[in-house]
Amino acid sequence: MSDEYDDDLLIDFEEDDSEGSEWLTTFADLSMLLLVFFILLYSMSTLDNEKFSETFSSVTKALQGKMDKISTSRITREEAGVLLDQALMRRQIIESQRKVFAEVKTLQTKKGVEGLVSANFEDGVITLRVPGDVMFQSGQVELTPKGAQLVADLKDFFIKHKDQNIKIVGYTDNVRPGGNSRFKDNWEISAMRAVNVLRELLKLGLESTRLTATGLAYLNPLYPNTSEEYRAKNRRVEFILEKRVSGK
Repeated sequence: MSDEYDDDLLIDFEEDDSEGSEWLTTFADLSMLLLVFFILLYSMSTLDNEKFSETFSSVTKALQGKMDKISTSRITREEAGVLLDQALMRRQIIESQRKVFAEVKTLQTKKGVEGLVSANFEDGVITLRVPGDVMFQSGQVELTPKGAQLVADLKDFFIKHKDQNIKIVGYTDNVRPGGNSRFKDNWEISAMRAVNVLRELLKLGLESTRLTATGLAYLNPLYPNTSEEYRAKNRRVEFILEKRVSGK
């Protein structure tokens, strides 16, 4: 009877010990997620690269050997390493794009471009905006001479920065084409405008692999389509620049 009682105690103790260690799995996952989260935040900052590398090395040394003991964690060291590599690459891309954007400011002072091209930088993506009325006549999709000249003025900048993919996006306002228009709707107008800008850049020597054209009609308005002034600002062509990474 005593032996059976001792065996029961032993089994209960082993079960309690097993259940008590389950929190380590959750704790390990949480710790790794927090580490990756803060490294991601850190990587998106504008701090010194050398300082970042030193911090990353310190964290790696602190964790070295300890993560081996927690083999039950669903997030492996290899997976964490991939995430950290992606964060570092993202940081490098943003810093590189920031330098390109600084040159955009110089481009905006160029004769023929000054006062016509606005620019925005967000999360490593550079957006150049050109009023649609500058490039096209009302309801038309062929570039005006002034529009073709503006594209030519941008061409040198695009050729200089060969590491940039260029997405050309055409926009209209929300007013439907008139009954005499040869176009069915604003989708067709915005798409054809983007395509014709793309064709003009191809004629000027840009590689086709860097270019795409999209028409988004009245989507993503900059201003409410409540006045002619606002509708004119919504009619635009955007050149969205994203850095090409190796292998693309």
